[in-house]
Amino acid sequence: MARISRNSALCLLGLGLLTATALPASAALPDFSGLPVQVDAASSEVDYKSNTVVFKDVVISQGDMRVSAEHARATGLNFASSRWNFEGNVHIDAEQRGSLRSDQAVVEFKDGHIARATITGKPAEFEQKRANSVARGHADQIFYDVNDGTVRLTDEAWLSDGQNEISGPLLVYNIREQRVQAAASTGGAADTDQRVHISIAPHPGKPEPAKPETEPAKPAPKPPVPPPDSPPKS
Repeated sequence: MARISRNSALCLLGLGLLTATALPASAALPDFSGLPVQVDAASSEVDYKSNTVVFKDVVISQGDMRVSAEHARATGLNFASSRWNFEGNVHIDAEQRGSLRSDQAVVEFKDGHIARATITGKPAEFEQKRANSVARGHADQIFYDVNDGTVRLTDEAWLSDGQNEISGPLLVYNIREQRVQAAASTGGAADTDQRVHISIAPHPGKPEPAKPETEPAKPAPKPPVPPPDSPPKS
């Protein structure tokens, strides 16, 4: 694989991994109008003094959006403006066949729908099934902004489509446009851990250069055979 390193500010990268055919303009913010928020759990506990609710084996869904976890804690059930903490096997089904998985997540609701989610883990993982490939990524923290349709990967961030790879301190992937931006260190230091690394797989239709053939070793010449001795004269 070819490998490229670059130290720069936030920059738009145009790789085969990152420039799949853009989605039509209609692929905008999901329409949550009129869709109720559904909560399903194995059990729940309500503390009226602190106005907190604790759920076990919980699933929260709205349209195609879905959040599931082993435990969840929230302050009330006000989805107009609330903050939920999820722990244990957290799984978020996002838009455009995207999904996120982690150990922990904080999900914020605003105006009756999921507005953003921050997942953390070792690592937190992202995946989007596309027409002809699957984009996968992981980082220590991933921030999903529903309004922008982006996932922001920070700390040991990495993205791949199965062939090409990109890693760096900050990657921002646009789910709707299937594009990624990468940020490297802006302090001018030459620390390779703060650089953007891109690995590009060779094009499958381009043959690799032929290796020069090694001629077989020629056999050593045989020593000349001496002529037979002449018979003695009488």
